[in-house]
Amino acid sequence: MPTSMPDIANHTTAQTEGTLDWVGMSNIEMPIMVASKGETERMVSAHVDAFVNLTEAQAKGIHMSRLYLLLDELSTNNVLNYQSLVTLLDGFISSHNDLSDQAKVVFSFDYHLRRKSLISGKEGWKAYPITLTGHLNQGSLAIEMVIDVPYSSTCPCSAALARQLIQKAFQQKFDENNFDLATVHEWLGTTEGIVATPHSQRSIAEVKVKLNNNISDFPITDLVNLVENSLQTPVQAAVKREDEQEFARLNGQNLMFCEDAARRLQYSMNLAEGYDDFWLKINHLESLHAHDAVSITTKGIVGGYQP
Repeated sequence: MPTSMPDIANHTTAQTEGTLDWVGMSNIEMPIMVASKGETERMVSAHVDAFVNLTEAQAKGIHMSRLYLLLDELSTNNVLNYQSLVTLLDGFISSHNDLSDQAKVVFSFDYHLRRKSLISGKEGWKAYPITLTGHLNQGSLAIEMVIDVPYSSTCPCSAALARQLIQKAFQQKFDENNFDLATVHEWLGTTEGIVATPHSQRSIAEVKVKLNNNISDFPITDLVNLVENSLQTPVQAAVKREDEQEFARLNGQNLMFCEDAARRLQYSMNLAEGYDDFWLKINHLESLHAHDAVSITTKGIVGGYQP
């Protein structure tokens, strides 16, 4: 007759009594089918953190396998969207009856989008790091999405200094006696003519939004489009020479300190629907300095995200 296996979590008490804020697992690797608004459902390789709190001071621990099996059911037989995320959190708590009244899950993955070039229409893949977090606290639900969107930023100060050097070189090269359109036109196409260029750098807009409960699929593409359309200088995938030239033009016409980029994006986010709150961090990964230039702002609602 087989003997039953001991269940230490159920039948023993804690060596030292006390409640715990979070107990669970982190960095669980599994494929997840994600539903993004306007996109076909697609598989991503996700890293998942899964937690519940421990409200029973004498309990030895939680049942971590129950959390994992609920995640595995989502991975193999379901699609991650707003409602399935809510159902997952409910399952975390109901599987820990009398032990937990809070649950949290975090999905981290790269989401690839096909993006068109600026002029030629060539397409290529761009990967956007995504973090989806769900938190259920005694019936109070919060689901947020964080996305990193790369773009290029050109410094207005260095652009002004470069223009000054070009003006100086022009004065030294030309006077009233040798000034003609053809000569100037040819000279402007040389490195002597454009004696200096402004510095630019790859930059990252980190955007966190609290999702409205009216949504179904996650608005990943919507948020990417909002950021890239606001800042105007998105990092490119496939490019031809005409795309690179247009990229240079856009950088020249969209000179930005980190403060400028933050205000542009703040304005667009305030007009957007579907987000109960937002938090923005603009990171200009300086090419002039060894440090980064950073600007942070929020929607500014009472009790909402803090800077």
